[in-house]
Amino acid sequence: MNGLVIVLPLLIPLFGAVLLLGGARSIRFQRVGAIAIAALLMAAAAWLVLEVDLHGVIAVQIGDWAAPFGITLVADRLGAIMVAVSAFMGLAVGIFAVSDIDDERVKKKFFPVFFVLLFGVNGAFLTGDLFNLYVWFEVMLIASFVLIGLGGLKDELEGAIKYVSLNLFSSVLFLAAVGILYGEVGTLNMADLAVKLENYPEVELIVSTSMLLLVAFCIKAAVFPFFFWLPASYHTPPAAVSAIFAGLLTKVGVYALIRSQTLIFRPIFDEVQVLLIWLAVLTMIVGVLGAARHFEMRRILSFHIVSQIGYMVLALAFMTPLALAAAIFYVVHHIIVKTNLFLVSGIVLRKKGSADLAKIGGLYKSAPWLAVLFFIPAFSLGGIPPLSGFWAKFAVVQSGLEVGQWVAVGAALFVGILTLFSMTKIWGEAFWKKQPESTGDFVPEDRPVPVFMVAPVVLLAAATLFIGLYGNGLFAFSERAAEQLFDNREYISTVLPQEGEGIAR
Repeated sequence: MNGLVIVLPLLIPLFGAVLLLGGARSIRFQRVGAIAIAALLMAAAAWLVLEVDLHGVIAVQIGDWAAPFGITLVADRLGAIMVAVSAFMGLAVGIFAVSDIDDERVKKKFFPVFFVLLFGVNGAFLTGDLFNLYVWFEVMLIASFVLIGLGGLKDELEGAIKYVSLNLFSSVLFLAAVGILYGEVGTLNMADLAVKLENYPEVELIVSTSMLLLVAFCIKAAVFPFFFWLPASYHTPPAAVSAIFAGLLTKVGVYALIRSQTLIFRPIFDEVQVLLIWLAVLTMIVGVLGAARHFEMRRILSFHIVSQIGYMVLALAFMTPLALAAAIFYVVHHIIVKTNLFLVSGIVLRKKGSADLAKIGGLYKSAPWLAVLFFIPAFSLGGIPPLSGFWAKFAVVQSGLEVGQWVAVGAALFVGILTLFSMTKIWGEAFWKKQPESTGDFVPEDRPVPVFMVAPVVLLAAATLFIGLYGNGLFAFSERAAEQLFDNREYISTVLPQEGEGIAR
């Protein structure tokens, strides 16, 4: 049963993609099938979370090759909650895509590629060794490159090239670090690496390898100064594609940072802690300043992805049980909120014909329901109580004060104020100012919005409200996940029963 519960989040999107390819001639089959497969994936992910929370870490050795020699799949509380929230976003965006993705893109196999992307994301969260993490990253990269450029438009292709170029550089660094580690230590299983690096004599070699992986993961997560590929590409594809990218792709990079620093390189974390703190602070500040200067909704939201990643990395850098719990809670909150904001921008684009704040306005009159649906995730992102973003930022600030990082905490509070400014700019320009007259070739529209675009936005807004008002359960789960990360004996002993009892840190 353990094997089934951990394998299903991989098998469902994989076989779902194959099934949709088989029915590619029917557009209706593609759309209905995508929703059904996403719902099934959500159910499997919920089962995984329940099993891991009740019974502890689950590990499966594929092909019965014992670790560290075989392919290991591992699910602890962090991996399970990441799979669950990814499946939730897959369901929401899949429903939205039914109306947002045109027939031409559906014919070009949008939905099969969409599930290949989810397959890669879940694989990254569940893999137990570094080389397979590299493989899953490449699966994600190929699928995301196809999704960005699927329409064949000039802006989309330009965004795809910018996106893939720097991410390929990240892959090269990742592969180099993997080769060095394997050549020196003789293993890539993450639990085995944790055991063998505990008292490894060649500290300089391990630090240098750690830095290679740090840079590779920082590129994936869009951490300063490697963030510029994100705002240059995320605004170009359809809203459904931007939304799933915004919610998941950078968070896989954050997950890799958390996993590697808490498990593999924990003995030398002091060597990179100060660097991580400053990278996080600069990421927050540069991201929010970039958002402040732009006037197109998806560009603003793209820069805010960068800014909010800084909070997650900052919480990791504090490296206390409370800080790790804050990082996990923040990741879950941000995935839901940011995905929803990109979906709202897609509705604005559908309704008005543009997401440029200089060209649109008056949405509070023509779509008051949309004003409410924007308000919830936008002001959650800004940290307004009692929404989920307030509790996420509060936990990060509290953990920073706990370790005496006053400058970093001050920066986090300052960035929170500027984030609220950006959200109020969208709020005032798009919803409350009068609709501008026609400018140049643009003629303002007021088109109806399909129910399949509205339903997932309502669902995600409700999730944000629920986490804000009744988030004790999620934060308690985050604390239990943080305890597993901080004391990794259970993870190691589950993967390597003969080794785990001797490791305590």
